[in-house]
Amino acid sequence: MLKLKTIAIVLLSMFIYSASFAQNAKEALSQDIPLDSKVKIGQLENGLTYYIRQNSKPEDKVEFRLVINAGSMQENDKQLGLAHFTEHMAFNGTENFKKNELVDYLQSAGVKFGADLNAYTSFDETVYILPIPTDDPEVLDKGLTVLADWAGGLLFTEEEIDKERGVVLEEWRLGQGASQRMRDEYFPILFKDSRYAERLPIGKKEILENFKYETLRSFYEEWYRPNLMAVIAVGDIDPAEMEQEIKARFSDLKNPKKPKEKKLYDVPSHEDTYVSIVTDKEANFNQIQLYYKHDKEETKSLLDLRRELVYDLYNGMLGQRLDELRQSSNPPFLFANTSYSGMVRNKNAYSSFAIVGEGGFERGIKVLAEENKRIKEHGFTASELERFKKTFLNRAEKKVAEIDKTESSRFASTYIQHFLNNTPIPGAEYEYDFYQKLINTVSLEELNKLADEWVTDDNLVVVLTGAEKEGVEMPSEEDVLNILSEVENSDIEAYQDSEVSESFMTAKPKAGKVESTKTFDELGVTELQLSNGVKVVLKPTDFKNDEVKMRAYSFGGHSQYNMEDYYSASNASSLISEAGVADFTKTDIQKMLSGKTVRVSPYISSLSEGIRAEASPKDLNEMFQLTHLYFTAPRMDEAAFGSYVSKNKMLLGNLMSNPQFYYSDKVSKILAQDDPRGGGFPTAEDLAKIDFKRAFEIYKERFADASDFTFVVVGNFKVDKITPLLETYLGSLPTLERKDDWVDLGIRPPKGIVKEEIVKGTDQKSFATIYYHGETEYNKQQAYYLNSLGELVTNELIDILREEKSGVYGVGASANMQRLPENRYSFRIAFPCGPENVDDLVSNTHEILKDIKANGVEEEDLAKVKEAQLKGLKENLKKNDYWLNRLFDFYYYGDDLNNFIVSEDKINSLSAEDLKKAANEYLNEDQFVEAILLPEAQASSAE
Repeated sequence: MLKLKTIAIVLLSMFIYSASFAQNAKEALSQDIPLDSKVKIGQLENGLTYYIRQNSKPEDKVEFRLVINAGSMQENDKQLGLAHFTEHMAFNGTENFKKNELVDYLQSAGVKFGADLNAYTSFDETVYILPIPTDDPEVLDKGLTVLADWAGGLLFTEEEIDKERGVVLEEWRLGQGASQRMRDEYFPILFKDSRYAERLPIGKKEILENFKYETLRSFYEEWYRPNLMAVIAVGDIDPAEMEQEIKARFSDLKNPKKPKEKKLYDVPSHEDTYVSIVTDKEANFNQIQLYYKHDKEETKSLLDLRRELVYDLYNGMLGQRLDELRQSSNPPFLFANTSYSGMVRNKNAYSSFAIVGEGGFERGIKVLAEENKRIKEHGFTASELERFKKTFLNRAEKKVAEIDKTESSRFASTYIQHFLNNTPIPGAEYEYDFYQKLINTVSLEELNKLADEWVTDDNLVVVLTGAEKEGVEMPSEEDVLNILSEVENSDIEAYQDSEVSESFMTAKPKAGKVESTKTFDELGVTELQLSNGVKVVLKPTDFKNDEVKMRAYSFGGHSQYNMEDYYSASNASSLISEAGVADFTKTDIQKMLSGKTVRVSPYISSLSEGIRAEASPKDLNEMFQLTHLYFTAPRMDEAAFGSYVSKNKMLLGNLMSNPQFYYSDKVSKILAQDDPRGGGFPTAEDLAKIDFKRAFEIYKERFADASDFTFVVVGNFKVDKITPLLETYLGSLPTLERKDDWVDLGIRPPKGIVKEEIVKGTDQKSFATIYYHGETEYNKQQAYYLNSLGELVTNELIDILREEKSGVYGVGASANMQRLPENRYSFRIAFPCGPENVDDLVSNTHEILKDIKANGVEEEDLAKVKEAQLKGLKENLKKNDYWLNRLFDFYYYGDDLNNFIVSEDKINSLSAEDLKKAANEYLNEDQFVEAILLPEAQASSAE
């Protein structure tokens, strides 16, 4: 293995015009990409591969993965959907955990089903996800037992198979809809003459309903074999001990005596351009997809790694050009991107994707094709390349900066890809050094050649999917081919890059001063009062090395404005975000931030206005400058206003044709009693009510007075070092010393029992929402009980509606106790299901709640909730977001920070009686909303 220092010396030859030096550089780059020395990779005699890495983020936890290098592509014609069904059976009976004992046990260890414990099946692989606490040796031992059972000990009892059919069919049902129907039409074109066109992992309904038990078992026996498996363990572990455990538990697994060949299936090449144009009445977006197929390339040598760098630079620069077009006054698309990446396991594709508005297909295709041709003919500019080099290196540097604070799950994900696709894993430090030394060897000429290699006359597939709408015609296949031909034969002008300023502010504003300081030593929090009235709450942390986050608020919001101004007020902050600040457009800002990690967004909500921001510690100056400018110099730009309205019309145009969006909109309106300011999706007509000049005035009004703003800053900084920035950019903000507050608009859910049937959609899909609500006296302890009740009810619903009744795929309960604008509580239960089962499942849900109210909860069920909360608290206390949001809430609601309690005592003292009382207090059967989505056919037959 050639050491990096040696490589660096050799690579100097690339700057010297010497054939011998160039030859040495080529030899240096022919070396294999090294493996990260921090991960232990081994293979058992039976062929099972393992990856082990010690990582203490988060503490006392290990992320296990079991990876099976087989998926739906390995199914025979009688097994369509059974790779995925096998994954489901891993949670329904193993040698050491009968029936549902596995999920039950893991919940008792604080592992949440779905949120933590999970799995997925794809075309070519199946992956099981198991996070396990490591502070209890017995739990860690059981976690390894679970992995081993998945690998070789699934039971497949007939009773459990039949019960799981309903759950998998509900997942199948959940996937039905416009996207599925259109995909079923264009996949045979996209994957013409390929097995991928007929092997979607979810499978076929008739097979899922009727397959024989042995057909399922045979898939497991044939493909769950050690030479197709990897075990991954990343976390707070001893690598040597973990290696011994893996050897002891997985070495006895046997491969079949006559194993089936594991094939990699091809996507055939073609000379002609294939076009697929598909519409559906329920489609909510109009999408363009261009695929230029290419053979898969191996990434084994350092030269290959450099090639990937070149690809990333190309895609990044083109992405920025498309984003610039998206921000134009008359944007051709709502969103667009390009990539050169894996299409399926052994086929790459250079792809372009765009979402366009009604009637925007021709223009969207033309613009995408033109941008490809523009690069072919004129290439990128030197300034674009220099900017994106900075951006690319900044991302690589950030990975290095966070290497000791990177979550174990991220490492586990990279090892999955190494096992399945041989994706390189040299480590963040190696990659950053490599990129630093080689990035300046990448020339414009080399980059510009890629357009000729990627954008080809053959192997092109064009897929258009959109809304079937009266009076709106889709382009024909002939139209599409003509557009591509016209672009190919047209003259394209070169891209003109604009120069950008070095700095957002040429002179610093006159700084304010810190007038008073208050410290909360136990919390590590410092509160500063600046001379202009701005309050700043600071909590330095070491949870992340390269992260500082900020939130700010002031009361008022768009509740202060009458209905006439509502649409202008509620869109004002988004318009300014689209326009930029001072003399800088949004595109200018993005260019100026090349190589930096800075995000600043103003907002105006119903009750308040403020700022959300984050930055790398080295870029705090830019973060605070932009914050200052969003207060003092918002940009008035009618072109940006036009862009904003155009894009939102594209977004909203067909949204209500989708049953799920339609249902969500109706539920919001029911809960707000049709108050236009109470929720739901805006319409194109609503956008027409925005007065740009009035919106600009409202924005300036909301940010004209900083004296009542509170800023909360959390992350890697020192108080004494950040204080001068606070004094300069926050202490200089303008003040009016006005008295400002939010207005209660009186928007409330309807009283009593409200039951609504909402009819939409052609698929046999229903959705149920049960929403309990009412007035209450806010109390932190009661709020905790209510939230805990939501967690317990979720577990109960999973046990009964999913595992026992096989009636749902996913279900959940959530609770909230609010203080503004009025003390209220809400408790929401929601689940999708079949329309034939909805009445029974809703009835079951009410029975579950009545049982809790009458009989309380079992201690073992309570213990699961408490254990999950304890594990969650332990992790949250080491996250910047947790502290940012908790501190923000304390100040927002005027709580005393001296009462900020972070302890396990509250959780440990939670009792079954507390939850029973909460259920009786808040789940009032005399006041709730029940909203049921029914398909049109079901509603018609009921009539």
